[in-house]
Amino acid sequence: MGRAFEFRKGRKMKRWSAMAKAFTRIGKDIVMAVKEGGPNPEANSRLRAVMQNAKAANMPKENVERAIKKATDKDTANYKEQLFEGYAPHGIALLIETATDNNNRTVANIRSYFNKCNGTLGTQGSVEFMFDHTCNFRIPNNNIDIEEMELEFIDFGAEEIFADEDGILIYAPFGSFGAIQKELESRGIEILSSGFERIPQITKKLTEAEMADVEKLIEKIEEDDDVMNVYHTMEE
Repeated sequence: MGRAFEFRKGRKMKRWSAMAKAFTRIGKDIVMAVKEGGPNPEANSRLRAVMQNAKAANMPKENVERAIKKATDKDTANYKEQLFEGYAPHGIALLIETATDNNNRTVANIRSYFNKCNGTLGTQGSVEFMFDHTCNFRIPNNNIDIEEMELEFIDFGAEEIFADEDGILIYAPFGSFGAIQKELESRGIEILSSGFERIPQITKKLTEAEMADVEKLIEKIEEDDDVMNVYHTMEE
C-alpha cells in the first residue's frame, strides 16, 4: 500500500471534528461552489461534489437547500480560501487551509495560536512543498476488481486505489479531479464523497510528550471557525 493508504488510516484514527464543525465546513463549500458556478448542481461540478459530501456526512437535506439559497443572495459574502504555513514545536511542519470572509481576523487568530503554543508562523512557500496536494474519491465497493480499475484509471491520473470498510478510495494528484469525476459519472459509478488532501512526503516520529505539545497547537487551530483543514508532518 502507498502513502495515501497510510495517511488515510492515520486520519481515520483521529476525529473528523464534531458533526457541527463538519456541517459548517460543508456550508462554506456550498457558498463558494454556488458563487463560482451557480446553484444548479447539474451544471456545476463543484457543487455536485459538495452535495455528495453533505449526504455522506448525513447533513440534513433542508440544511443543504438553505445553504444553496443563501449563497444565491448577492448580499451573502463569498469566502476567500487562504493557506497558512508554519512550524509547531519540535520541527513539525503545519499547513492550514482556511476559508474566510475577514482575512485580517483570520491572520490575527492564526498568528496568536502559533505564539501561544511555541510555534512559528511561516511565510508563503515555507512548508507547502513538503506536502503532495491530492484529490480523492470514495465509491461503493460493488465487487469491483481494484487492479483492473487501477489500470483503467491511470489514464485519468489515478495513482492509488484501495478498499476499506466504507468502500473504495481513489487517490490522484490535485489537477486530476475533473477528469476522474467526469469518467466516474460517465460510467454511472456513484460517487459517495470526494475532496482534496495534502499528504506529507516525510513524517517525523516524536515522543508522547512532544506529540502532546504539537496536538495542543493543532487542536487550538482546528477550533477556529475559519479553519477548514490542518495537515502536519508528525508521524501518527
